[in-house]
Amino acid sequence: MKALCWTGVNKLAVENVNDPTILNTHDAIVKVLLTTSCGSDLHLLSGYIPTMRAGDVIGHEFIGEIVEVGSNVTRHRVGDRVSVCSFISCGQCNYCKKGLYSLCDNTNPNWGIPETMWGAAPGGCFGYSHALGGWAGSHAEYIRVPHVDQGAFNVPDGVSNERALFSSDAAPTGWMGAELGGVSPGDVVAVWGAGGVGQMAARASMLLGAERVIVIDRFPERLRQVTDHIGADVLNYTEEDVLPTLRELTGGRGPDVCIEAVGMEAHSTGPEHLYDQVKQQLRMQTDRPTAVREAIMAAGKGGSVFVLGVFGGLVDKFPLGAVMNKGLTLRSAQQHGQRYIPMLLERMAADELKTEHLATHTMSLDDAPKGYAMFKEKTDGCVRAVFKP
Repeated sequence: MKALCWTGVNKLAVENVNDPTILNTHDAIVKVLLTTSCGSDLHLLSGYIPTMRAGDVIGHEFIGEIVEVGSNVTRHRVGDRVSVCSFISCGQCNYCKKGLYSLCDNTNPNWGIPETMWGAAPGGCFGYSHALGGWAGSHAEYIRVPHVDQGAFNVPDGVSNERALFSSDAAPTGWMGAELGGVSPGDVVAVWGAGGVGQMAARASMLLGAERVIVIDRFPERLRQVTDHIGADVLNYTEEDVLPTLRELTGGRGPDVCIEAVGMEAHSTGPEHLYDQVKQQLRMQTDRPTAVREAIMAAGKGGSVFVLGVFGGLVDKFPLGAVMNKGLTLRSAQQHGQRYIPMLLERMAADELKTEHLATHTMSLDDAPKGYAMFKEKTDGCVRAVFKP
C-alpha cells in the first residue's frame, strides 16, 4: 500500500509499504478515509523529535472504515465508520481507569526511551516517533488500530467525514485544554495559537461558559477563521503588544485561563525569538517556549495556564517566579481523547461544534509532500492539509 514516510529532516516521500495485518485479537484494520496534517507533525519534519527513523509512516489524526477485526473485538464490526483517537490506550491499566488515557502503561513498547528522557513513559501514539511507540501512522491507505474497542468511536450518520476528522485529535485536545485548564462560566480566556487545536480550545471555552475568549496569532487567514467560524475575539501579535493589550481587555487583571496551543517552535517579533532560535539550533535548548512564557506572564493572579503544544525536552528562561508568586496553576498533557470523543461527536451531530472549515486544502495522498510544504510554510492560506488515501 501507499504511505507517507518521514525520510529525513524536512524530507517526506510517498512510498510503498507492507499492508498492516491483525497481530492481536483486540486489533482492527481500518481503511483510512481522511487523514490530516497537524502542527505537532512539523516538529517531526524539522528534526526536533530525535527518535524518528527513515521510513516511518507519519500521521495521527484520521477517520476510517473498519475492514477487519480481531476475534476478541466486541464493540465494533466490519463496515463501522470510526474516529480513532491519536493516542492508544488499553483501557485496563491504572491510568486508563482514571481517565488519563494518554498515560497508558501498556501501549508504548519503547518505554525505555521516554523514561530516560522524561522520567516516565506516556502511552503510544500513531505515527509519532519511536519515543511514543513506533506505531505506523495514518497517512496511509490502511492502518492497524490496536485496542480498537478502547480508541475507536462510531461516527453518527449525520456527521460528514470532513467534520468528524477533527474529532480524532484537534477537537479533544482543545477541549481538554479548556476543561483541565479550569474554564468556568464568566471567565476570560486567552488562547495562544489559532491553528486547529487553538480554535478548538477557544470553541470549547465558549461552550463551557467563558464570558470572553481572545485568540492570539499572526496569520490573517487563521484569525479570520476564528472570527467567522468560532466567534471569539482575535489579537494579532505583530500589530499589538500582547501583555498590555490583554491587561487592558481584562480591566487590569489578566486572563483567568491561558491556553498555549503552539508548541516547541513558537515564533515572536521580539529579540527573544532570535535568542530561542539560536539556542535551539545549537541544541543548547530543545524547544522554543515563547508562547508559554508569555501565557505565564499574562495570566491573572490565581489563574491557570494549560500547555497544549507539544514539547520534547528542555527550555531556557522559564518564568518560575511568576508561576509561584502569582499563585498560578500550571498543567499540561497529551490528549486524553477517549474521555471526549463520544461527547464531541454528539456536539458535531447537533451542530454545536463545526470543524470542517479547518480543512482548507484537500488532496490525494500522492500530493501529501506538497501539502506538508504548504502547511509548514503557511502558503496559500493553508490551515490544514487533508489527504484522501
